[in-house]
Amino acid sequence: MSLTELLHAANELDELDLDVLVDQVLLLRAQRKSSVLSEDETRLLLQINEGIPEEMHRQYRSLVVKRDAESLTDNEYETLLALSDRIEVMAAARAESLVKLANLRQIPLMQLMDDLGIQTPSYV
Repeated sequence: MSLTELLHAANELDELDLDVLVDQVLLLRAQRKSSVLSEDETRLLLQINEGIPEEMHRQYRSLVVKRDAESLTDNEYETLLALSDRIEVMAAARAESLVKLANLRQIPLMQLMDDLGIQTPSYV
């Protein structure tokens, strides 16, 4: 498959699948740049590339739409708060793994993020 065909196929993916693809490609890139990854580096890279589960992300986005339309029930509001907390915990764990990997490689965090193709965090 050519690069053009790959890009065309990627363009057909929904947002969540595209995020998963990008994460996997970045992991592949990081693995190739490092001749051999230590066990700690591998574990940290896997943690860094672990995304929000698709169903959780879908439910969160659906509730945000309802919140913005001001049509959330009290139970949905509580669910949205709980999901927000879980997503925040996952983001913090990812950031912690990034810092640990930067320390392990003895490079600045921003350099590591640049090396891995990770941009400044975006919000869900």
